[in-house]
Amino acid sequence: MIYEVAVLRGPSAIAFAQWMEKEPVLKGKKMQVKVLDSPEQMQALLVKGEADIAVLPMISAANLYNKGIRYPLLGCPIWGTLYLVGRDHIVPPVYLFGAGTTPDILARYYLEQKGSYTYDYSFATAREVLLSLQTDKVQTAVLSEPFLSMALEQDSTLQILADLNRPDSLSYGFPQTAVVCRESLLALKDSIQTLLDQSCRFAQEKPEEAIRILENRRVFGNRMLSPSTIERCRIRYIPATDCREEVGHFLKLMNHYEPRSTGGRLPDSTFIP
Repeated sequence: MIYEVAVLRGPSAIAFAQWMEKEPVLKGKKMQVKVLDSPEQMQALLVKGEADIAVLPMISAANLYNKGIRYPLLGCPIWGTLYLVGRDHIVPPVYLFGAGTTPDILARYYLEQKGSYTYDYSFATAREVLLSLQTDKVQTAVLSEPFLSMALEQDSTLQILADLNRPDSLSYGFPQTAVVCRESLLALKDSIQTLLDQSCRFAQEKPEEAIRILENRRVFGNRMLSPSTIERCRIRYIPATDCREEVGHFLKLMNHYEPRSTGGRLPDSTFIP
């Protein structure tokens, strides 16, 4: 018997490299990580109740909870992977991807405080934005890791123009990613929190080892990741009960810009048990 842990390919997977190398054991059962390629796959898995623990965007976790898919929030492992990239300064239009999702909303939230900008949604994914930056057509765009690192390595004229992950200079970041679990696992919450903290610390403190694991398991291609990539993902596990205020602020921001992203409302208090 195993506990199935579903993780999206991307920064979330970096935080779980240690679990992929050596599956932790919880009450005599191994915790086996399954890497999914799309949010749609993750949603289908949770709707069917086929995951014990899942790691997904915070807005998706809130949205599903509001729809009655009762996977409460354990904590947040990723506090920021989004950056504004360009050459010397912001040149409109700013190219965004994922209309109505976290990258789009956080970019608009940041830019609206700086001035008036036009946006272009020609590209659906960060990979498409990365490819477009190699042409003269696109001068300024939002990228997430690891695509940011790839862009900076491929084109020395590109630079980070802004960090989109922090609501203010004192904050560690936005709780962009959620770890949720079956309600029946809440009885083991303390043990799970300890294992989650250890896994995130491993990625932080031993990035080269984490990269080796992820490349060997073909979660990422060779040379897609670097220690700088991992540093810019702000991997740090914080239990939901310790960042309740940050989660509330983030979801209010998401709901303000795009109510559909959270299911039209904030989840009730049982979302954070």
